[in-house]
Amino acid sequence: RSRAGAVPALRSREAAAPLRLFLRQPRSVAMAPRREAGLLLLLLVLPPASAGLSAYFGTKSRYEEVNPHLVSDPLSLGPGAGASLPSSCTPLQLRAVLRHGTRYPTAGQVRRLGELHGRLLRRAAGAAACPGAAALAQWPMWYEESLDGRLAPQGRRDMELLARRLAARFPALFAGRRRLALASSSKHRCLQSGAAFRRGLGPTLDFGIDEVEVEVNDSLMRFFDHCAKFVALVEENDAAMCQVNAFKEGPEMKKVLEKVASALCLPVEELNADLVQVAFLTCSYELAIKNVTSPWCSLFSEEDAKVLEYLNDLKQYWKRGYGYDINSRSSCILFQDIFQHLDKAVEESKSSKPISSPLIVQVGHAETLQPLLALMGYFKDDEPLLATNYARHAQRKFRSGRIVPYAANLVFVLYHCDHVNASQEEYQVQLLLNEKLLSFHHSNETTSTYTDLKDYYKDILENCHFKEECQLPKVNVTAVDEL
Repeated sequence: RSRAGAVPALRSREAAAPLRLFLRQPRSVAMAPRREAGLLLLLLVLPPASAGLSAYFGTKSRYEEVNPHLVSDPLSLGPGAGASLPSSCTPLQLRAVLRHGTRYPTAGQVRRLGELHGRLLRRAAGAAACPGAAALAQWPMWYEESLDGRLAPQGRRDMELLARRLAARFPALFAGRRRLALASSSKHRCLQSGAAFRRGLGPTLDFGIDEVEVEVNDSLMRFFDHCAKFVALVEENDAAMCQVNAFKEGPEMKKVLEKVASALCLPVEELNADLVQVAFLTCSYELAIKNVTSPWCSLFSEEDAKVLEYLNDLKQYWKRGYGYDINSRSSCILFQDIFQHLDKAVEESKSSKPISSPLIVQVGHAETLQPLLALMGYFKDDEPLLATNYARHAQRKFRSGRIVPYAANLVFVLYHCDHVNASQEEYQVQLLLNEKLLSFHHSNETTSTYTDLKDYYKDILENCHFKEECQLPKVNVTAVDEL
């Protein structure tokens, strides 16, 4: 189903966290007239949701934020869809690393929302009425902890439509009786996303009609879980997030906190950055999952949204991006695997053999893609993201919602080209992020010879060894030493 009917006031998201429980469909809640009146009152009392709010949802952003043409036509390939390669080039192999589609909040996020909603219920029951708190207290809290990060129906559509667009963009590779190798992390949302991607292709591939064999491969899709150095020094080290924690206590967040507390008639001491962030993310979830503008959105202005986006980006930067070397170095196992398959396709082509793996699609997480892109050097700012330089980073490259929204995808396409001037031009590569061509660092062009690309990343391909990179140091070090 198209999201063409979306309220233009928004669009949405952010990322991450584990899941455990089984899905129970949320109960549909019929909104009583009294509740409708309360929500209407909230929209009158508080400023309207900014038309630009949805641009700042970070990793909870919906895919249409980076490809707005999909709102009106979900199968559109977008402007400049024609390939810039000469007609004498034929695609040999496509390797795609995908983030799962739109998901429900994790159990932890649902708990925090329940805590905030409970406070508003108690506040609304008090003697001194507060219209803002009363209206949000009447908002039907339909999220349940059992949803715990599972794939939403919209997430299945995200994947099915992405599959159809990729097949339309590369029809020769997705032609009938082509073999599709499909892998996923063990998380339910990723497995379901892989199955939905396969469904989107229809019965044309020689891969079974309804049954989808999705290989679980956590060593590649969740490499971060298997990297002891990352887990100890970043994932489980509170000190590693010192910039995030400092920003939560900083002047920008304090201003947002005071504004939200005032709107809800709560003492500012009863709120913290995590509760305000969960209110903001509820705005994003309601749009992403249900395609509605939530009353929670009315708590925030566009300036507030920019502050909350920066808070999310700080976390991504220090936990998954350039903050610590181990964040990206741990992804070299995936990077090298990509090139091993490209190498194999080149060798098979040179030997006039059929390409054994023309289509390789792997479904992981924002935490899979963000470190990989950092390893490749993309979206790196001149100075690091810090708690103290929010204003200077207004035009930063590192904006997680533009890089890894729901259904984000990084696609390597290997071509064989005839009528070339030199033998090294025979095999060429293009790289697409979220269905847009990425320029290569070594040439600033959107097409590279395979030889030049391998040469540029030679050090990572030859000298980044996952086991050694992820070994815990023998002596005690802090995460700061990893900078």
